[in-house]
Amino acid sequence: MRLRDLGIVIGTGKPGVNNAITDVPGVRVGHHTLNVQSGETSIHTGVTVIEPRTVAAHLEPCFAGVHVLNGNGDATGLEWIREAGLLTTPIACTNTHSVGVVRDALVAAEREMARQHTYWCMPVVLETYDGILSDIWDQHVTAEHVQLALKDARSGPVQEGCVGGGTGMICHEFKGGIGTSSRVLSAEQGGWTVGALVQANYGVRESLRVAGYPVGTVLKEVPSPYDGPVNVGVPGMGSIVITIATDAPLLPHQCTRLAQRASVGLARVGGGTEDDSGDIFIAFSVGNTGLPVANLGHPGTPTTALQMVNNDYISALFVAAADAVEEAIVNAMLAADDLEGRGRRALALKPAQLLSAMKKVGWQPEFTPGPVETAGTVPTGT
Repeated sequence: MRLRDLGIVIGTGKPGVNNAITDVPGVRVGHHTLNVQSGETSIHTGVTVIEPRTVAAHLEPCFAGVHVLNGNGDATGLEWIREAGLLTTPIACTNTHSVGVVRDALVAAEREMARQHTYWCMPVVLETYDGILSDIWDQHVTAEHVQLALKDARSGPVQEGCVGGGTGMICHEFKGGIGTSSRVLSAEQGGWTVGALVQANYGVRESLRVAGYPVGTVLKEVPSPYDGPVNVGVPGMGSIVITIATDAPLLPHQCTRLAQRASVGLARVGGGTEDDSGDIFIAFSVGNTGLPVANLGHPGTPTTALQMVNNDYISALFVAAADAVEEAIVNAMLAADDLEGRGRRALALKPAQLLSAMKKVGWQPEFTPGPVETAGTVPTGT
């Protein structure tokens, strides 16, 4: 179940058909998941890729911008986006120690597409730490796994929870992972779509808020994966990386402004205040086409005709981004399953559990949902 299936609504905006980042035209998402739990072996990790367009990004670049709320994390490819304002590769999300291999695999994939050109690329790879539940030191993600995630990239509904780069992640001391949501603006606001995808691996239980309600205060007694005699970390450590996409014709500095609004959505759920969390956000726009092809040895024309959203209309995009991020984070937790790894157990936030907590803190449903089942467990195997 997703948040809206429970009658819990974030904001007043309307979601897209899939309520996902893929509601932005051309955007595709692919995952490859590694799940092996056998004896002392705990491998719960993977890679998630976001393709910004239906064609290779270096052939049809997007304007983009980045924002770092807290830099206790790492990413590749962001400096060129800050400098040039262009996204020219897919975006990948994985675990902290697999950034290098994922980046190299994306370079190899670009090389295969551009052998006839003199060409270079700096792929965007974002990370969060899954070492509480997964054996991160042995770097189990390989180039082949990245290739499989790229082949899996598709439009339509997006798998959430314990999948891809989010497989081993923890959020507000519940099982976290991948989550997504979208908003479609009214015709009067421009009619554009804003979508967000998060890899959520941050937060303390007591600070968790859903639709403004402090549910973490009544869920604080739920066992935490950080409980136990051996110190494996502290609640709140981890990170969250967020990608926002839109078809509104934004210029690079406007994309940066949109990326900043991910902070608003994160704060509403109860994040953004931990020193141990790397909070890194990227936003891109597919609204302008015909931008100069990236680094292929022919300069093209001296100028390019562009469109831009007037600032009088940009606030609605900011609202949509904040709402989509907020909902995507909760979707990540609701879609997840209980997961055991490295002697720890992260419990998923069950739909019935959330509804009960919401009612205890004063929430009233807008409609009565159907029967709510508890989440299952993650199957073992690869």
